[in-house]
Amino acid sequence: MRQWSVAILFLSVVAGTSLAQRPAIERLAPYVPSPQAVVERMLEAADVKPGETVFDLGCGDGRVVITAAREFKAKGVGVELSAELVRQARDQASRLGLANRVTILQGDLLEVDLRPADVVTLYLLTESNDRLKPIFAKSLRPGARVVSHDFKIRGWKPALVETVAVSGRSHSIYVYRMPPTKD
Repeated sequence: MRQWSVAILFLSVVAGTSLAQRPAIERLAPYVPSPQAVVERMLEAADVKPGETVFDLGCGDGRVVITAAREFKAKGVGVELSAELVRQARDQASRLGLANRVTILQGDLLEVDLRPADVVTLYLLTESNDRLKPIFAKSLRPGARVVSHDFKIRGWKPALVETVAVSGRSHSIYVYRMPPTKD
């Protein structure tokens, strides 16, 4: 991690900007963990296959990418802003012997390279999903799936919508296939 910080400092100096001039990273949703039953259904609905790469944007404690690696034999990449949640997710992946298939990145989910993704999962606000739409359109290849928990991607027609009841609450799962069809 220290090498990464040094690299950013070096690039900032070379580019003629200081870290103080760099805009603060914005939170796109509060941390609210998805119930495990919802996580499993999201990955099933996305039809995750062994060897595919699942990205979870705003991964929190890493439960989506850990489940993808553990239950679906996929590779998982989580992106999280909180250093504490990143540490928790990395520790859990390590404890479960999944460190070779799960990577947790600390940083801005709007800046991550999604080109390797077969599946992208989200539990963000609708407005945040709106901001990600052009990134998905630019980065994701045809056939990639975007799975959103509870919040639609406006203007896109989901290929599948499911409802999962957990502890007396209904959770909606929206699955989109790239390129998305319009509403």
